[in-house]
Amino acid sequence: MPQEIIKGSSIPLKGEFAPPGDKSISHRAVIIGSLTKGGTKVNGFLSCDDTLSSANAMTMLGVPIVISGSNVEIRGKGLHGLSEPENTIDAGNSGTTARLLTGLLSAQGFFATITGDKYLRVRPMERVIKPLTLMGAKIWGRDGGKRLPLAIQGTKLSAISYESPVASAQVKSALLLAGLYAEGETEVIEPAPTRDHTERMLSYLGADVKKNGKSVKITTGPTLKGLEISIPGDISSAAYFIVAALINPRSEILIKNVGINPDRIGGIEILRTMGGFIEIINKREASGEPVADILVRSSALKASEIKGKIIPKAIDELPVIAVAACFSEGETIIKDAMELRVKETDRIKAMTRELKKLGADLEELDDGMIIRGKDNLKGGICSSWGDHRVAMALAVAATRARGDTEIQESDCVSVSFPGFFDVMRRLRG
Repeated sequence: MPQEIIKGSSIPLKGEFAPPGDKSISHRAVIIGSLTKGGTKVNGFLSCDDTLSSANAMTMLGVPIVISGSNVEIRGKGLHGLSEPENTIDAGNSGTTARLLTGLLSAQGFFATITGDKYLRVRPMERVIKPLTLMGAKIWGRDGGKRLPLAIQGTKLSAISYESPVASAQVKSALLLAGLYAEGETEVIEPAPTRDHTERMLSYLGADVKKNGKSVKITTGPTLKGLEISIPGDISSAAYFIVAALINPRSEILIKNVGINPDRIGGIEILRTMGGFIEIINKREASGEPVADILVRSSALKASEIKGKIIPKAIDELPVIAVAACFSEGETIIKDAMELRVKETDRIKAMTRELKKLGADLEELDDGMIIRGKDNLKGGICSSWGDHRVAMALAVAATRARGDTEIQESDCVSVSFPGFFDVMRRLRG
């Protein structure tokens, strides 16, 4: 079983690094880029297990894609140039791949099937299938159509106005991709704003997208044009080192070329509220996305109540924010985060159980956690639960533990951040 040993003792983090390309944008670059007319070049692509699942899927749909490290060349087939795959598409561990492709494939003129690994096959798909069925999609799946594998018979879709019961960028993106083909104007209304990478990329490439508060509308018609797409570093990957620098005395790091999409910086907003020194500098824009560098210094953190509208903007960062709360003065409460239970694993249960092994004082809520801060943790043996974000969050906690911490199944970090442990070792000297 692959494992990683993290040495504690509050070693400061010093230096600078650029995180790998944004995973969410990388997914969308290969999927939406495949629908353009002409060539699309992608720079800064995150080549990891999840994004390669999306790239391999589009290749199976007849799109020539060449990946050379962080550079990708896509010979787009246009909106109507995809072809029926000969075999089942394997989304691996990637919910983004499975859900976005379900929307896209529902509108094609052929049959396709999608499956995934054992973790993805238990994740809910009904939240995507239900609205797509309202548009006229023909989808069958395991467990009464709620889970992978899915069988999809592409057909002509009709536009709808759909008020989503969950704040999910994957649901929204699946419907927008289906809406590229549906007759009329497709509208998605969210209970709270979620990351808008799909809207930004579709608009950048020429789609007719209108955004107004919680509503996003798309109309079929315009041809997507092939352009160069520059992908910034992933703010979610940067978050682990932001927290590590905040909780370890005498630390100071510069994180370069990071995406600061307004719907993705909830983690930074929360950590600043807790007293963290986080400075955003050198702001700029790349391919429709805001980018900047982030300077972080160690800080004395205070507890906070984390709930409501900030949760969707920080959903991927909440596991490592829970770690920050372990070293904050007072009692931190995380609420309204039920979505954490349907990620790659149940992240509420996983983080509560594993942090307790390191001596943390916390308890599990139905929709979050209560965390009581303390000065130090202790080393121990932890499981990643096969979840990349759990593994990296535990690694950050281990940097402030007395003694060594062993993280089992640590190779799962390759899902989003290949080389994570190498960067940690370098910044800790």
